[in-house]
Amino acid sequence: MKIVVTAGGTMGHINPALAIIEEFQKQEKDLEVLYIGTHNRMEKEVIPKKGIPYEGIEVYGFSSNILLDIKNFFLIQKAVKKCKEIFKKFQPDVVIGVGGYVTYPVLKAAHELGIKTFIHEQNSIPGKSNKMISKYADLIGVTFEGSAHYFKTKGKIVLTGHPCGALAKNIPKKNKKDLGLSYDKPLLTVVAGSLGSGSLNEKMITFLESCARKDYEVCYITGKMHYENFMKDKKFSSNVKIFPYVEELPGLLKVSDVVISRAGAGSLSEILSLGIPSLIIPSPNVANNHQYYNAKELADKDCVILLEEKDLTVEKLEKYVDDLIHNEFLRMNLINHMKKETAFDSSALIYKEIKDLIK
Repeated sequence: MKIVVTAGGTMGHINPALAIIEEFQKQEKDLEVLYIGTHNRMEKEVIPKKGIPYEGIEVYGFSSNILLDIKNFFLIQKAVKKCKEIFKKFQPDVVIGVGGYVTYPVLKAAHELGIKTFIHEQNSIPGKSNKMISKYADLIGVTFEGSAHYFKTKGKIVLTGHPCGALAKNIPKKNKKDLGLSYDKPLLTVVAGSLGSGSLNEKMITFLESCARKDYEVCYITGKMHYENFMKDKKFSSNVKIFPYVEELPGLLKVSDVVISRAGAGSLSEILSLGIPSLIIPSPNVANNHQYYNAKELADKDCVILLEEKDLTVEKLEKYVDDLIHNEFLRMNLINHMKKETAFDSSALIYKEIKDLIK
């Protein structure tokens, strides 16, 4: 079997693409994979390091600069032509798009050559690229039920969940002692997305200072770019540990009793998959406010507690965290509802749907 996978720009697109590739590698003994990404963004570095053959194309997202957009229009046409040449040589059975503007010329080329196509949407509100290319997709996988009505397509839409959830289950638990933490106290882990959040960090400082009198420990992850500034002239109590970044974060989540997190689709999928009671504070600085809608869909199903950043206060944080740690009824209610949302293996379902598509 031969597949082409395209996704780019952020790890929010790249990680689910890798999860899908891993499932195909597990299921197909003679699998051949080709990854098509941009010529200058992070997938260019990440994918070849995984030993996956890579082709780069030059395209950019559209902007408010009309001259750059005119140039990009011609680059897209050139990229479509290049992708057609690649496909005629590689002869893929299916082309899989997992988000980012790089996917548009790849899916368009596949559609024009009559190659079956699948796209996956991670967020509750689809991104511009997936909306544009949905007309070229034979099959669309969505993480959230509410995404489906945004697509005007003749292709089949299937609820698949997010493929990164299954990967999180395979990552080994962290050793708390290696992080200077105790096994005798509950652990709250706070993470503001892979890059961190300056606005959230500022609001959390007073809360972290108040944790000195609490019976739980806190592992706070600032994000690499914010760590130095966050720690400047500050000293926290011994039950608060500050880190710029933690490799293989799901391993830390597995030994956490409560999580405070942003509402990126990948983060939510890991929290759901691992069944960690959580307080979700969506980033307000994202396209279409999609993190709020990601979180709201799960909060409406009693899977998480939602708190908007504009409503965030130390008093509310203390109350929510105390309840999530000590209120066993609340904890079990959230855990049981999360189990209903993760009753299937997303990557395996995507594989099965694509196999049925190309029969």
